[in-house]
Amino acid sequence: MKFRGARRDEPEINLIPLIDVLLVVLIFLMVTTTYARFSELQINLPEAQGDTAKEVPAQISVGVDGRGGYAIDERALAGDSVEILVAGLKAAAGGQPDPVIVISADARASHQSVIRVMDAARRAGYPRVTFVTQNPADRQP
Repeated sequence: MKFRGARRDEPEINLIPLIDVLLVVLIFLMVTTTYARFSELQINLPEAQGDTAKEVPAQISVGVDGRGGYAIDERALAGDSVEILVAGLKAAAGGQPDPVIVISADARASHQSVIRVMDAARRAGYPRVTFVTQNPADRQP
């Protein structure tokens, strides 16, 4: 007996249900995803009010302008490196044992400029550092 060759059906992959599932997942991801823009932070510099000290210790005033220039006791420095600041602080201190470093930074001065002064004070061995702020009531319109 000769049988005709059994007809074999080739397996068939139906892609339509797979596409439907992928579209549902895509729609779910599009709906649940948040598209947020990160914008720059608007930071207002600090304001403080308080009582003034009765005894004024020896002070060295360090000014930082908006472009990153430095002045120690109202004398401008030639550079902006930490080493120049350390030398300027030591020269301004003279023989004073533990002066207070008073930083007066412009509102537009970079954070790095102020940190550089603090680092120079630490390297010079002057741990007492303070900042000049303004009282909101003292501001002129």
